[in-house]
Amino acid sequence: MKQLVTGGAGFIGGNYIYYMQETQPGCELVCLDALTYAGNLHTLKGAMKKPGFKFVKGDITDRELVFQLFEKEKPDVVVNFAAESHVDRSITDPSVFLRTNILGTQVLMDACRHYGTVRFHQVSTDEVYGELPIDRRDLFFTEETPIHASSPYSASKAGADLLVQAYCRTFGLPATISRCSNNYGPYQFPEKLIPLMIANALADKELPVYGKGENVRDWLYVMDHCAAIDKIVRLGRVGEIYNVGGHNEKTNMEVVRIILRELGKPEELIRFVTDRPGHDLRYAIDPRKIKDELDWQPSVYFEEGIRLTVKWYLEHKAWWEMIINGDYREKEDRHDE
Repeated sequence: MKQLVTGGAGFIGGNYIYYMQETQPGCELVCLDALTYAGNLHTLKGAMKKPGFKFVKGDITDRELVFQLFEKEKPDVVVNFAAESHVDRSITDPSVFLRTNILGTQVLMDACRHYGTVRFHQVSTDEVYGELPIDRRDLFFTEETPIHASSPYSASKAGADLLVQAYCRTFGLPATISRCSNNYGPYQFPEKLIPLMIANALADKELPVYGKGENVRDWLYVMDHCAAIDKIVRLGRVGEIYNVGGHNEKTNMEVVRIILRELGKPEELIRFVTDRPGHDLRYAIDPRKIKDELDWQPSVYFEEGIRLTVKWYLEHKAWWEMIINGDYREKEDRHDE
């Protein structure tokens, strides 16, 4: 079995590669990543030392490159993590999100059709569903919840999901989709909430929190997400969507305070900043379908997961400090594929 993992130098894709190397050592893995600002080749340093792994620098929107890669590698499975994913950046410049997240997905699926790939899996997000009211904790996103995107980012992911469903129905592409809640864990780019708070707190810098910090997210430890994707790829039903949630709802303020306690830092570092436009109030996933059909459920709850995450960032300062000061990009520019 050979898998093409797109976006594998990013946060979730990189963790997925390590998960597969650990749990499915016989699986060959080819990582395709454009190494844009959030892609970090240093994330894959350990993976490159193991047999059956190959890295290719390239953009999923580059049709010629993608088709040449399929011709050479002939992957059995494609797992598409490649995406622009930061909401704030999508508000500043939506065009790159539409190009990568929608047109890039189309190019990959066209290659799958041409070369007869056994399975295409699209990694999506719960943000395609919009928001839930904060005062209705009994409401959850299910696979039947209508799409109601709030940001250019979530709209681009929703568009990609609809395109995957269309290719599945029209062309018979053997595809599945997973929609996950907020991930956290090792190798997350420092612009995201948890690693940003950790890095700032360690430097005794202010911790910027949108609005009043009341927005609620369901937090999923990244390795639990990787295990879910692996099960969907191997056992999931073609044409189905699977919601992957962590059963760990926290307000942003709760998350920030937990991090400060773990690091022994004062809450006086918290600074409230102007909320971003269209900021969704609450996300919460009902993962019963994946539990009932594939026997998956999260194994790491937030209190344990955040300790593991803080510990990882303390032990890997060189990784994220290199990102903050920009050195990682200079070194990647010298990478010759």
